[in-house]
Amino acid sequence: MKEVERQFGKRVRELRLARGLSQEEMAFKIGVHRTYLGGIERGERNPSLRNIAAIAMALDITLRELFSFESHE
Repeated sequence: MKEVERQFGKRVRELRLARGLSQEEMAFKIGVHRTYLGGIERGERNPSLRNIAAIAMALDITLRELFSFESHE
């Protein structure tokens, strides 16, 4: 299961950077600490559904778009 966390984290980082957001700015938007977001991006954390939804909202994308990381390898 660690692979899905790694892929998800890579996708979150990719989308965050594409929008020009720092980890600190993004973390503030989703209501978590910057180190927690860093853990998600490194695949070390398994975020809750609530946090996943907040990430999608902060990036202004759908959950489907957030999870479309297979084609972005």
